[in-house]
Amino acid sequence: MLNFELVSPDKLLISKQATMVAIPGEDGRFSVLREHAPMIATLTHGTIRVYEGDAVVDRVFVEGGFTEVTAERCTVLADRATPVSELDPVALAHEIEELTETYKDSGEKELLFKALTVTKAKLEATQETM
Repeated sequence: MLNFELVSPDKLLISKQATMVAIPGEDGRFSVLREHAPMIATLTHGTIRVYEGDAVVDRVFVEGGFTEVTAERCTVLADRATPVSELDPVALAHEIEELTETYKDSGEKELLFKALTVTKAKLEATQETM
C-alpha cells in the first residue's frame, strides 16, 4: 500500500493508505503505485482518483498545485480541492451560463476562458461514474 495525503490551503482532505492514485498532471494524467520512482510534478485542473484494490474510493477535483512522490508516499498540495461529491451539477451549469454571457462581452477573455474551462471540467467530474 501507498501512503497518500491530499492537502489544500485550508485543510487536510485525505490521509490514507491506497493501492493507487491517479493524478491530473500538467504533462498528462499519471498513476502512482507503491515503489514509484521519486518525482515532483505540477498539477492541472482535474479529478484525483484514489483506489483501494480495483475500486475508486475517493474522487477530488483539484485546481492546480503539485505532487511529490517517493517509493512509499504520494503527497498532493492542491491550490484548491473539492470532493466531487460536494460539487453541485445544477449550480455548475448555471455558473457556465453566467460565465458564457460574461465571456461574450468582456475584455478579460483569457481569465474568463480559464474559469469557464475549469467549471466545465468540474461539471464533467460530477457526471463520471466511480
